[in-house]
Amino acid sequence: MEDYKKIFSEYDKKLKSSISSFNGKDYSSSYLEFIKSYDIPLSSYERWCKALGNIVRVNPSKKEKEKIQKFIDRAHLNITPTEALSFSFISFFLVFFLGFFFILGYWNLFTTGSFEEFPFGLLLLVLFSSIFLFYFTYGMPERLALLWRLKASNQMVPAILYIVIYMKNTSNFEKAVAFAAEHLDPPLSLDFRKIFWDVEIGKYKNVKESVDAYLESWRGYSLEFIEAFQLIESSLYEPSEERRISFLERALQVILDGVYDKMLKYTHEVKSPLTNIYMLGIILPTLSLAIIPLASAMLQESITWFHLFFIFNLLIPFMVFYLTWNVVSKRPGGYGSTNYLEKNPLYYQYKSKKPYIKAFFLVFPLFLIGIIPLIFLYTPIYEWVGLESKDISLEKIGLRMFGPNSGLFGFIEKEGSLIGPFSFISVIFSLFLTLSIALFFIISFKEKTKELIKEREKYSEVEESFTSSLFQLGNRLGDGLPAEIAFGKVAQTSKGTSSEGFFLAVEQNITSLGMSVKDAIFDERRGAIIFYPSSLIAISMRILVESVKKGLQIAARSLISIGDYVKNVKKINERMKDLLAEIISDMKSNMTFLAPMLSGIIIGLSVMITSILMILNSFVSNLGNQGTLSITGSIPVGLSTIVNIFKVEEMIPPFWLQVVIGLYLIEIIFILTSTLVSIKFGQDNLEKTYETALNLQKGIIFYFFVALFSIIILSLVASFVLRGVVISI
Repeated sequence: MEDYKKIFSEYDKKLKSSISSFNGKDYSSSYLEFIKSYDIPLSSYERWCKALGNIVRVNPSKKEKEKIQKFIDRAHLNITPTEALSFSFISFFLVFFLGFFFILGYWNLFTTGSFEEFPFGLLLLVLFSSIFLFYFTYGMPERLALLWRLKASNQMVPAILYIVIYMKNTSNFEKAVAFAAEHLDPPLSLDFRKIFWDVEIGKYKNVKESVDAYLESWRGYSLEFIEAFQLIESSLYEPSEERRISFLERALQVILDGVYDKMLKYTHEVKSPLTNIYMLGIILPTLSLAIIPLASAMLQESITWFHLFFIFNLLIPFMVFYLTWNVVSKRPGGYGSTNYLEKNPLYYQYKSKKPYIKAFFLVFPLFLIGIIPLIFLYTPIYEWVGLESKDISLEKIGLRMFGPNSGLFGFIEKEGSLIGPFSFISVIFSLFLTLSIALFFIISFKEKTKELIKEREKYSEVEESFTSSLFQLGNRLGDGLPAEIAFGKVAQTSKGTSSEGFFLAVEQNITSLGMSVKDAIFDERRGAIIFYPSSLIAISMRILVESVKKGLQIAARSLISIGDYVKNVKKINERMKDLLAEIISDMKSNMTFLAPMLSGIIIGLSVMITSILMILNSFVSNLGNQGTLSITGSIPVGLSTIVNIFKVEEMIPPFWLQVVIGLYLIEIIFILTSTLVSIKFGQDNLEKTYETALNLQKGIIFYFFVALFSIIILSLVASFVLRGVVISI
């Protein structure tokens, strides 16, 4: 019995030492620690779910619970299905009852309280908003899971590359997956580490079983990723070294070909949906605005600026967002930017709040200019500056042609109170309101991203020349030169190229500071990778450091394999850019040129219509509604009839119409820019922020000048059309 215990103890120690020496790290037990180091704080959605989701608990059905839990697991959310569903219901009731009580207060305070004056239309808007919020929050786990998948899918090709390169040198599947988990960027690295965690907690018996279970979550989304893993696993059972290597190379080629084929198909399928989005989300809404002024006058206050705000600033943007989301959600994975923004040394600039503060103080004067008509309408400022009334007569400032009784802001008295503003000058003021909002995002976004974009462009130049340098480094290692000497040789032969600085930095760290190759590249304070935080360089050097341990020939073959991989990826990238160029160019021109131009012209037309009706109303008031009047002495017109049909006081003020259109354009630019960046690069927040600033700058500033020019020209046209009436008075 004692001998048995002794033997068992010896084998137990041996087994434990074998497990503890697994690649130098215990990936499974460090999963929770990794989450903390990855710094995944609770999102706003998770905090709301935990805060409100436990007030009234709504338990989902078993089927619904499994569905929501699947999305929660995929997005790595720290909530339960019950909390998610409860939050959706509470959001619905909270918004509905708050809106209902607000309407009751408005009805009691600002109306006579009669049933006929109850704002049922506003109540309907509150109901629709509550229903929208319910479905929006209900679908949040699915959207977050999709965002996670889109970002993770861009790292699938590097993941397969890591595993293939490692297994070419060491046929150990567990260590290869661990190697990929260590060197991949989040979020895919988190998924890979969870594979080991699931084995640690006993959910699966071994790593292969855990990997197979994880791959099932990609079925129906990326079959090439699953097939590549299956080929890698099959290579373990090949007795011939040649066939084993061919299986591994085939795995890498399968995922590259799969990504290319799916992106090729996607670029053809996406053209029609994007065209529909442009027509339904931009062209038709913009053209419909042309009839709003007359329609609001004829429908006798049935349409107000608030209805336009709901339709054009809430309903239509949501519809466009929903349609574009469907387009983005069908984007295949494996293609796009793999740069991880958080690893950039200048990331603090992107996270800083200072650009927003700076932008606020710069645009605030423009914002004040934009709301000058509202300040005069709703405050007693006219008394403070010594004016007789809230409006300034156009006749007194020499603009009698725009209406003898009209004011600078175009306020109209109705039922004892002033409404408006209606004048074309007030619309010009409102343009500065739209411009200030756009400039706030333009200035802050550019301030956040300008240095990061410059760094990214510099890294792109380095990566262009780095491929050839990799082949040179591989050849030097293949000739038998130690890695420490090979870096110096490559630094000499790469003079004048963008990658020269990297190899010189590594050589100096080795020769001057006596560092090892690994420290010379990856040291936290002096490593060359600090000054070149490129995904390609990091991948290549990590594989080099790992493969050098197994011999120079193995390291040489690994670097040459990476060079071949980079060449293949570049071919795919260039082909994808060609296929997407037409779509992206069309959408950009529509977003930054056609839509702003149409909107600006329509603003001018609405101002012209309003100006004509205001002038006619002013003339009729002066003439005491005396029958008919001959304009230019030849065309009789029943001015009283026209004025009675099209009542200016019942129209939507052009001031508010312009504000609604301006906000609508800003929202559309945000949504479409995000869509185009996601189609081209995947989830790239840096590119999205930078492109949004550029498109806002082009689109809104162009809209500002088109609208300003249209307002002035068409207002003058309106005054000249009625110049005979002006002369007669």
